[in-house]
Amino acid sequence: MEGRKAEFLLTNQYKLMLPSKILTWVILFLLIFPSFFQISHSKLDSYSYLAAKRKRMSEKVRKMFYHAYDNYMTYAFPHDELKPLTKTFTDSLSELGNLKLEYLPEQYKGSALSLIESLSSLVVLGNQTEFEKGVFWLSENLTFDVDARINLFECNIRVLGGLVSAHILATDSTKNRLVQGTYKNQLLDLAENLGRRFLPAFDTPTGLPYAWINLKYGVMENETTETSTSGCGSLILEMGALSRLTGDPRFESAALHALRKLWSMRSSLNLLGTTLDVVTGEWIEHSSGIGAGVDSFYEYLLKAHILFGRDEFWRMFQSAYIAVQRYFRHGPWYHEADMRTGKSTYWQLTSLQAFWPGLQVLVGDIPAANLSHREFYYVWKKYGVLPERYLLDHMMLHPTEKYYPLRPEFAESTFYLYQATKDPWYMEVGELIVDSLNLYTRVEGGFASIRDVTSMELEDHQHSFFLSETCKYLYLLYDDSFLGDRNYIFTTEGHPLPVLSSWREKLPEAYIPSNWTYVKSEEQVKRASAMSMRVCPATALECGQGQPRVESACHIPDSRADHRCFNDDDCGVDSSNCRRRSCSLAGYCGQWLFI
Repeated sequence: MEGRKAEFLLTNQYKLMLPSKILTWVILFLLIFPSFFQISHSKLDSYSYLAAKRKRMSEKVRKMFYHAYDNYMTYAFPHDELKPLTKTFTDSLSELGNLKLEYLPEQYKGSALSLIESLSSLVVLGNQTEFEKGVFWLSENLTFDVDARINLFECNIRVLGGLVSAHILATDSTKNRLVQGTYKNQLLDLAENLGRRFLPAFDTPTGLPYAWINLKYGVMENETTETSTSGCGSLILEMGALSRLTGDPRFESAALHALRKLWSMRSSLNLLGTTLDVVTGEWIEHSSGIGAGVDSFYEYLLKAHILFGRDEFWRMFQSAYIAVQRYFRHGPWYHEADMRTGKSTYWQLTSLQAFWPGLQVLVGDIPAANLSHREFYYVWKKYGVLPERYLLDHMMLHPTEKYYPLRPEFAESTFYLYQATKDPWYMEVGELIVDSLNLYTRVEGGFASIRDVTSMELEDHQHSFFLSETCKYLYLLYDDSFLGDRNYIFTTEGHPLPVLSSWREKLPEAYIPSNWTYVKSEEQVKRASAMSMRVCPATALECGQGQPRVESACHIPDSRADHRCFNDDDCGVDSSNCRRRSCSLAGYCGQWLFI
């Protein structure tokens, strides 16, 4: 009895002491680790700040889009594009790519181009009501039986791409974007009708399409036979998707034949020129880069591989990408070069080149993408927007091409880099773009292009791509909920196409699990680039301790971390310019052949 009493007293004494001991330990913990709660609180503050920023900026971009869209619908619809300064319109489909403004139609009254371009953006912004109104207006009113000479490339990416994308979004059974039973594939019928009108352009000795075609009468007599690399090499996404949707193989076949012919015309350096003759198959302009006239050719090789899963597209892209890094790249910049020799021709930055970092994100070359993106950022900060052409060798504006037509490419790459890194700095870049657009280009009647970035003089034109691309990429930067449950690729005009297993060919050998041990073996990692193995250099190539890290898609590390070598076989491929390294007489790997 006395023993149980003593035990009871001891137990209760311990229970009374326990809270005081815990309190002591808590005080000691706070004294020793005061930063623990500060860090946690700091993280919560950071998350809250970023969430608030995303909400604030997405709403700001939403207002931008509707300011442009509502003014178009008020003052320009159903014509093609808005003239925001005078609050009028322009029927510009025949003017796109038509620098000399030749053969403009007299009876053409527009095709509601800006509405077509806006449909996918309306879905991204979650406005199903306005999307439905647009779909049914086009279904009942749009016709392509018009006497209008149009640029095949521009009409393909803007009109055909816009219709195909909108049809896919309208028929997505998981979203119920339209009133059930009221949509009968009218947009697809319109797209098929337009695609048939494209086909006569491919009736050439080479299979390369004419740059211009009359929607009603086909190829005109004495039509120019000159076209661009982009013009005949950037049709495969839209026309390929059209074939998959309609079951008519002619569209994809024509675009694929043209692409294969174009690729067969590359030089021994795997470079292409800028312009060519579709009848003779001869190059006209041998100098090219990654800007105007060529840009979307590279873009569509990779995106066609993603969308259709064809190995052929990947092999083309791999060779072309390495050639670009090898012959066009100079530090963070890309100059132009002669396709025959690889020697530099023009040292200039063009605003269209700003798409390249976004494409590099899809390859996995994040450091290279970030490096170039930073340079575009510095030029934007310097001028307030991105000028059309900047002379790198003189570090000055081009004397005549000082304009900024509301282009989306810099915003596009910013969106891709944020998606890849989640670095909030890219949201800051996006805010800079949004603020610049509102400060310099917003007017009462919409958003106007800038004629001269030195004076910020405005031009009376709101391009349709401002609605289809610029606002869309800026919105997705802050609110990517549209991408939450499906993989998409975006066409060069910003129209989303879903990546569907039913559209893709079989997985290549490198993706088959039984082959992974071979692909990722130690020797293979050393002697093969990430690109040739079709893996992401940032995540899939984990080098062992003491081994040099893979830094880019084309990079093959030297055999030894200290870069010592016995012969050229011990040396790899440079990470920045994709050039083969060689062994010096002193026994070190380097780019000795190019010094």
